[in-house]
Amino acid sequence: MKPPVGPEEAQLPASDIRAFASSCTMHGLGHVFGPGAPPARRGLWAAAVLLALATFLYQVAGRVRYYGEFHHETALEERESRRLTFPAVTLCNVNPLRRSRLTPNDLHWAGPALLGLEPAEHAAYLRALGRPPAPPGFMPSPTFDVARLYARAGHALEDMLLDCRYRGWPCGPENFTTIFTRMGQCYTFNSGADGAELLSTPKGGMGNGLEVMLDVQQEEYLPVWRDVEETPFEVGVRVQIHTQEEPPLIDQLGFGAAPGYQTFVSCQKQQLSFLPPPWGDCSSVSLDPDFEPEAPGPLGTPSPGLIPPYSLMGCRLACESRYVARKCGCRMMHMPGSAPVCSPQQYKDCAHPALDALLRKDACRCPNPCASTRYAKELSMVRMPSRAAARYLARKHNRSEAYIAENVLALDIFFEALNYEAVEQKKAYEMSELLGDIGGQMGLFIGASLLTILEILDYLCEVFWDRVLGRRFWNRKHPQRPSNANLLQEGPGGHQTQAPHLGPGPRPPTSCSAVAKTLSASHRTCYLVTRL
Repeated sequence: MKPPVGPEEAQLPASDIRAFASSCTMHGLGHVFGPGAPPARRGLWAAAVLLALATFLYQVAGRVRYYGEFHHETALEERESRRLTFPAVTLCNVNPLRRSRLTPNDLHWAGPALLGLEPAEHAAYLRALGRPPAPPGFMPSPTFDVARLYARAGHALEDMLLDCRYRGWPCGPENFTTIFTRMGQCYTFNSGADGAELLSTPKGGMGNGLEVMLDVQQEEYLPVWRDVEETPFEVGVRVQIHTQEEPPLIDQLGFGAAPGYQTFVSCQKQQLSFLPPPWGDCSSVSLDPDFEPEAPGPLGTPSPGLIPPYSLMGCRLACESRYVARKCGCRMMHMPGSAPVCSPQQYKDCAHPALDALLRKDACRCPNPCASTRYAKELSMVRMPSRAAARYLARKHNRSEAYIAENVLALDIFFEALNYEAVEQKKAYEMSELLGDIGGQMGLFIGASLLTILEILDYLCEVFWDRVLGRRFWNRKHPQRPSNANLLQEGPGGHQTQAPHLGPGPRPPTSCSAVAKTLSASHRTCYLVTRL
């Protein structure tokens, strides 16, 4: 409870601390500066106010420090949807090149780099392929394009695709897009390339997705001549399920489907949202894969341009393309950019060593995308064909039953359900929560609010005006006058005497005690008001 305001306090100027303490809404100030209280009581109140103020400042410092650490939390939520966009599905044959399409010119250029062949082994390798040796006087071509080699000698989807259906409707090679990866020429279903409309599904479960039957063409597989880094020992196809914005990294993230089996892939969509700095480390700015020798930027530095949306795999590919282009002046076949494709000799001498060195140094700093989608998968398999179906498939595709068992596989990809998981990073401590905590601590320890801060600022303005600006303004407006014009004059010996009565009429009585008080050491001046 604040002490009552007396007549003496009511006449105090606004800049006086006692007047401010008597009217301030901050608890305790009236007891510290109010009149009439014993010194001991004032001291106890002053200690209590200082202790409460110190505790408040300590709590506020802790809250501000916690806010400055930019913590985040992760929320997992199950959401429902009436229709989901079907993902992109990329298929690659494990065998990169067909043996029937290789020529002596291909072996001359690509044999050492891609197959690990020495020039003296070309004739024996051609015999292993069932091809005649190079004719006498054979002259290789002056130039060689690796991308054209894979486009010409890679497995053609028209030969591999035996049957295709999406949600029961027939589909074909025209619904796939050709793409090059480290595994060679691959094909993507529902890629959305060239503005094609993306397919969607209103139902989950088998029969509401993609169903394909493929022929892996084992008779076209290259013979394993020597164990090199990329020599395939398996048979089948690699499959990757990804979003349309994300390029496939099928050699690392793809799963396998083997002939003689039907593979069921149940998918569940997961939508991920991450926070940008300083709460997280996500990015939404894509990299430009083109190498600019005039002003090369550091690896992982965003560059504006007409490039696809940011994705983790796209960032890695763009970073690798920049590095290889900087070191070798070319890019590998699967890398994006406008640099020329490396020749087979550049593959062997520069591109492969440079890429291996980059991966060892881990120089590509690619943060997570701020918004991304991935697909969780559950795989199950059954043997195919059955004895009852083997004869029918052999007759339908004009193949033997043994060929069907060794080369044909089926793949069924569908959504388990239309619900999906949303994983979202959120700020653990918002600015509104910081202000709320500060307000709560302020009210708890010192009984103040935002208006109390305005009161303090108003009081400081009053002090500045009264003590600084007001004194200067008074001195300029009222310059010092001669002594005979003052109400109080200095007499002989430096003592102040009363000004003479100049007006007619009776002189008002003057108290001697009042004059004595004005001359006392309290520095208070008593002005005598006279009537002219």
